[in-house]
Amino acid sequence: MSRIKQCFEKLEKSGKKALIPYITAGDPSPDYTVTLMHALVAAGADVIEIGMPFSDPMADGPVIQLACERSLAAGTNVKKVLQIIAEFRQSNKETPIVLMGYLNPIEFFGYQAFSDAAKDAGVDGILLVDLTPEEATDVVECFRENEIDLIYLLSPTTTPDRAKKICDLASGYVYYVSVKGVTGSAELDVDSVKKHVDSLREITSLPIGVGFGIRDAKTAAAVSKCADGVIVGSVLVNAIAANKDHQKEHIADALRAILAPMREEMDA
Repeated sequence: MSRIKQCFEKLEKSGKKALIPYITAGDPSPDYTVTLMHALVAAGADVIEIGMPFSDPMADGPVIQLACERSLAAGTNVKKVLQIIAEFRQSNKETPIVLMGYLNPIEFFGYQAFSDAAKDAGVDGILLVDLTPEEATDVVECFRENEIDLIYLLSPTTTPDRAKKICDLASGYVYYVSVKGVTGSAELDVDSVKKHVDSLREITSLPIGVGFGIRDAKTAAAVSKCADGVIVGSVLVNAIAANKDHQKEHIADALRAILAPMREEMDA
C-alpha cells in the first residue's frame, strides 16, 4: 500500500482531513528546502507537494512563477529536486511526497529514468500539469510499476465524461482546482466547491483534494468539511518570497505561522 493511501486511510479513521502544503523546490535556495519541508510537517502537514521549477509554468500565477525563477536562478534542476527529496527521506520516511511540475523537463530526463530515480529518492506521487489522459498511457505504466501514484487535476469546467476518464487513470488522490484560473487567483466559493466535490464522489472512490484560492485558516476549515484534503500553495510561497533574504530558520517560522492555524481550524 502506498504512503499516500495509508495517509488518507489513517486520517479517515481518525476523522481528520489531509493538509497538503505546496512549496517550490530550491526557492529561495536548494539548501533551504529540506528545512522548510520539516517545518511544514511540524506545523501539521500530512502530505507535501513539491514543485519542480520550470521556465513556463502556465497553470501557475505570478507568485509561483517567480518562485520558479528564483529556484532556477539558484541552480535547481530535476536531479537537484530528487536529491532534496532523498535528503528529506533520511529523517522522515512517513510523510508522502508528491512532485508537481510540467512535462518538458521530465521528457528531457526520460520518463522511465525519471520514474526509477524518483522511486529511489522516496517520491510517492507525481502531478504533471500538462499530461493529458489521452497521452498518458505509456507514462502511467512506468510510474505504476514503481508504485508512484499519478495525480490528476480536475477543474470546474471538466465535463463529467472527461472527469470519469481522468479518475479512472488516477491513483492516490485527485486534485480539484477550485477556481477558474491560475494558482493564487480569485476568491473561493465554498458552496460551489462542495457541489463539484459531491459530483466527483459519484464517479470516483479516490480521496479528493481541493486547491487554488485557499489563503487562511477559515477557508481551509470550510473546504475541509467537503473535501478529503486541503491544498495550500501561493500563500506559503508568498511568505517565502517576503522572507527570501533571511536565514532558512526564519522562513521556516513564517511557514509554520501560516500552516499551524489551518491545521488547528481544520481539526476543531
